[in-house]
Amino acid sequence: MSDIYIPQAQLTRLKRLAIPGKVAVVYGPRRVGKTTLIQHYIQQYDRDALLVTGEDITVREYLESQSLVKLRAFIGQRRTLIIDEAQYVRQIGLNLKLLADHVEGLRIIATGSSSFDLAQQTGEPLTGRKYTLLLLPLAQLELQEVETAHQTRAQLELRLIYGSYPEAVLMESNEDRQLYIKELIASYLFKDILQLEGIRHADKLLRLLQLLAFQIGREVSVAELGTQLGMNKNTVERYLDLLEKAYILYSRRGFSRNLRKEITKSRRYYFYDNGIRNGLINNFNVLTLRDDVGALWENYVLGERLKYNLYTGRLAESHFWRTYDQQEIDLIEEWGGCLHAAEMKWSSQSTLRAPRGWRQAYRDSSFEVVHQGNYLDFITGSKDEKDHTT
Repeated sequence: MSDIYIPQAQLTRLKRLAIPGKVAVVYGPRRVGKTTLIQHYIQQYDRDALLVTGEDITVREYLESQSLVKLRAFIGQRRTLIIDEAQYVRQIGLNLKLLADHVEGLRIIATGSSSFDLAQQTGEPLTGRKYTLLLLPLAQLELQEVETAHQTRAQLELRLIYGSYPEAVLMESNEDRQLYIKELIASYLFKDILQLEGIRHADKLLRLLQLLAFQIGREVSVAELGTQLGMNKNTVERYLDLLEKAYILYSRRGFSRNLRKEITKSRRYYFYDNGIRNGLINNFNVLTLRDDVGALWENYVLGERLKYNLYTGRLAESHFWRTYDQQEIDLIEEWGGCLHAAEMKWSSQSTLRAPRGWRQAYRDSSFEVVHQGNYLDFITGSKDEKDHTT
């Protein structure tokens, strides 16, 4: 199975956004397939593209020059320039602006794993000149292209435990998956933060993530984290921000529109990948031996829903909802002019109703329980397609 290419949802979008006069910037964590994406872009759509890497010192000499003469000479007659690991090129944004503005008909694609650095360098110079694509660990939306529904359900426990990084998915043994995830955490997880942000305390980053791994689905107290880590609140907030920008974590705020008793200021944190979460706490036990299946399920389904919305272009605002009297809902989405609420429950027997406070305050909203029996509809859009055609 290791030779299989799993079609990437962002490939067709990259083709659409890679147009002359614009720069398509592909972000994402390390090892999720950004290089694979551009290789297949070249293979399918643009075999004459010039592919270079920002890690090459000779390439950097040209791309850091801010000399249109040098940049033109570097590109030659090629009509597409693709720069992998572009975050290593100083002042990359200014040079890409020069190319986009002055080399007629040139398509430019840049990839980078460290969004905070690449965004800083490309942000202002490329205002109005760039499109961005975020690439994340494999989505079920993509995996369903090479799996039957029966195979997908059989793989569910593996996804909850080992996540969806491409190499982990394609490995044959769980032992190999565990070794891979541990190596990923040891060698890649903090690389961008430590190199580009001057953070010296990798041990504190690791401990922070471990604490958050046990708080999935619960509001996080920055002050409490600071006390546990021996750090001040501002430093904890900075670390949380960097971990989000490195695509290890994402956060959700509380939703409120009508009720004074709704909690809005706190955040809940989730991991983009279950395998990373489990690797951080060194727990790869099967589900029957775990007491955190509910947290794994919530983290997995919300992450897959995030990828589904992202890759299909649905502009959904996502929150959680909770009141001071302990009524809560895992996910509130706002799209299509409506509110959509969903609660994650591992058991397929759940007949949960929306909390009374929610029903009274948001009478026109929808509500569903996402469980093992219906989750594929929720994370791949097949339910949306059924509703659209009926």
